[in-house]
Amino acid sequence: MTYHPKSDFMRVMMERGFLADCTDYQGLDEELNKGMCTAYIGFDATAKSLHVGSLIQIMMLRWFQKTGHRPITLMGGGTTKVGDPSFRADERPLLTADQIDDNIAGIKRVFAAYVDYEQHGNPALMINNAEWLDGLNYLDFLRDIGRHFSVNRMLAFESVKSRLDREQSLSFLEFNYMILQAYDFLELNKRYDCILQMGGSDQWGNIVNGIDLTRRVIDHQVFGLTSPLLTTSDGKKMGKSQSGAIWLNGDMLSPYEFWQFWRNTTDADTGRFLKFYTELPLEECERLGALEGSEINAAKIILANEVTTLLHGAEAAKAAEQTAREVFEKGGVGDDLPTLDLTAEEVAGDGISIVQLLVRSGLAKSGKEAKRLIAENGARIDDEPLTDAGLMLTAKALANPVKLSAGKKRHALVRLG
Repeated sequence: MTYHPKSDFMRVMMERGFLADCTDYQGLDEELNKGMCTAYIGFDATAKSLHVGSLIQIMMLRWFQKTGHRPITLMGGGTTKVGDPSFRADERPLLTADQIDDNIAGIKRVFAAYVDYEQHGNPALMINNAEWLDGLNYLDFLRDIGRHFSVNRMLAFESVKSRLDREQSLSFLEFNYMILQAYDFLELNKRYDCILQMGGSDQWGNIVNGIDLTRRVIDHQVFGLTSPLLTTSDGKKMGKSQSGAIWLNGDMLSPYEFWQFWRNTTDADTGRFLKFYTELPLEECERLGALEGSEINAAKIILANEVTTLLHGAEAAKAAEQTAREVFEKGGVGDDLPTLDLTAEEVAGDGISIVQLLVRSGLAKSGKEAKRLIAENGARIDDEPLTDAGLMLTAKALANPVKLSAGKKRHALVRLG
């Protein structure tokens, strides 16, 4: 693509690799260059926290505000009741209204670290689509909105087609999701003059529907922009690790574990992730990403510090780096490691099994995995190889905190409360 953008936002998106596709590069660029514009990204409340997979979209909203525009974080209080079927093999479990409200409360805490809801001139807005979806009259909605949708066209969208081609059931409930998301864009345009919807490239079909609906109903021109769907260089989906999802809320994943996730980035991904997830100048990201051998580790520490500072603050990043240094370089214990606190009752008598401790501390997902870890010499206790899967730890053995390790990079403390 040889288009040279005039607006700061489009330039940042293109230079740093955020741009997968856009419905009209030049048209959007010209609108952004005229003055402040409004854009949104929708986030369904399917869990109490977003995970790292959503971070690329959150950074897009942050850059949108930093370049002088107004971002909307749209909470899917209404659409979560339906569930987005895009590229899923099965239907999402339905959540109650109370569960959705709890999840929204958890998710809201993250956004304030990235966008400013009180910034003078272009404050971010947080809006819940339940405002307009919960009160819809079904017959009126079918007549006013439903008539603009062709079922033939909806069936041709890749997100739906892939499900049907595999002969996996797609409920009528889920089939309505793309109509509701399109309606969100129309409502945001009418209420807030929102001209741009952004999202991951799996949302392209849903975004195009919203653009088409807005044109048909009120004859307004709006735009869509998508980011690449990120996988790591070894093909894994961004946001997942051996120990589960990399949550953004500190109460679901400690700042230390979050820091450690970034520190463990593969060499090949370091430069790309610096561009996506930090605000370091482009030249610095490229310089750090080009380092080789042991020098690339310094770049990974900078990446981990920068990303953790944005989400959890500079103090948390500094503490995480300090803990990592104590654990890895000095063989110490570190204050910030994930900790399992045991009661005296749990270790009474013969004590508690090492297999159970590996599972409960999060270092193994099951007893079977814990035993395999021990059999393959992947587990350590206080930095010594752990070879006996039948080991029991008594209250005496736990008089001082015990450090457990799985591989070289994952550690936890076990202590008696």
